[in-house]
Amino acid sequence: MAGDRPGTPDEVGSNEATRAVRRPAGGGAQDPWAAPPGGGHTPGGGRGDAYSAGQPAYRAPAGSGRGGADIANEPTMRGVLPGEAPQVAESPSGDDRARGRSKVYGKPRAGQAPVRPLPGAASPLPPDDPGRGARGPRPPRRTGRIILRVVAVLVVLLVVLAVGGFFWINSRLQPIDALTDYDGRPAATPGEDWLLVGSDSRAGLTAAQRRKLATGRAGGKRTDTMMLLHVPSGDGKPTLVSLPRDSYVPIDGHGSDKLNAAYSFGGPKLLAKTVEKVTGIRLDHYMEIGFGGFVGIVDAIGGVNICVKQNINDPKAGINLKKGCQDMDGGTALGFVRTRKTGNIPDFDRTQRQRQFFASVVKKAASPGVLLNPFRSIPLAASATDSVAVDPGTGAFDLLSLGLAMSGDPITTAVPIGSLPTINNAAVVKWDTQRALRLFNSLAEDKPVPKDVLSK
Repeated sequence: MAGDRPGTPDEVGSNEATRAVRRPAGGGAQDPWAAPPGGGHTPGGGRGDAYSAGQPAYRAPAGSGRGGADIANEPTMRGVLPGEAPQVAESPSGDDRARGRSKVYGKPRAGQAPVRPLPGAASPLPPDDPGRGARGPRPPRRTGRIILRVVAVLVVLLVVLAVGGFFWINSRLQPIDALTDYDGRPAATPGEDWLLVGSDSRAGLTAAQRRKLATGRAGGKRTDTMMLLHVPSGDGKPTLVSLPRDSYVPIDGHGSDKLNAAYSFGGPKLLAKTVEKVTGIRLDHYMEIGFGGFVGIVDAIGGVNICVKQNINDPKAGINLKKGCQDMDGGTALGFVRTRKTGNIPDFDRTQRQRQFFASVVKKAASPGVLLNPFRSIPLAASATDSVAVDPGTGAFDLLSLGLAMSGDPITTAVPIGSLPTINNAAVVKWDTQRALRLFNSLAEDKPVPKDVLSK
């Protein structure tokens, strides 16, 4: 074989130059790259201490069996020209290694911090290596920022919609001049007091709707329902008091007559004045609704659940109801509160149903399922603003406060009744004066109503 024959003079000279480049500088110390004793070939074919043919001219790569520490501590070598003494670069001192100094791309690196790996570079440690640290993988920051931005945008949109809706509702409310100053008007009382009036106005109803709702053809409008609502300034429950429309009370300029006659004589102003004088309570808000608005509001909230105490069949009210709890649409609910087919004293039983119905409607209208559902809240707002009339001092915020106050379990009662005489050929209702005064005085002082004056 070619490797076993003696070399020619030219080949011998070439090998000597090559060995000079490969041979480390200095003598005396054993060369770690030297061939084992007796393992190399001399130019003459004998074995000596020179490198054997095929020995690598540079350090063995990692994993060749030599320790990492040995390789790191070895001097760095470079090739030399023939006749030039090989040079050995200084190894890093122990202090430099302790400080973590190194070279980056052949140049000294400033600073003492370790070299940060390039983005996307694989970790030198396996995933299950304990050297990765106890904190584990860092959660992605970008996802958190996106979530925060989305939440911020939604909050801004809700605020804009709320503010816009507030002004939209306020602009659509129909004002009605009902609360005016006059000599002898009661002083302001704590809490808030509302006069809620339901009229029998057919305004806005077509002929077909009148037939369907069995409202008749009566013209004009009269008060069909009157209730006094007191909302306390503290944490107490609201109190809803029915004022029977046949209550026999003094009316300025008209002697004594039924309470609903005040509306016929002087409209909302005279009615509100009469209520303030007989109760001693200064009214803060006035709200009035007709038949059409009544039906529209109930339908806008998706109906209301009412518990009927007995079977009711009243063709004049357009209803045929069975005993038990049931969902009612606007038309059915209107017939339920108007009928006089129940109770020994129909008007008293009627006022009780009206209070029951009003509390159920307001409670549902103020529920999150309606307020937060645009398919319910927007039709409700449109229907209410089209059919509800309020005094100029009442706005959307006051209506929302009313709904939230009624969303719990309000106390419902009627004015204590003393007698039911017939005056001027008309059946009227006279109040129990002493008990009625205790009721109204408690409300005026923003105190709980005594239980012995509450009626069902």
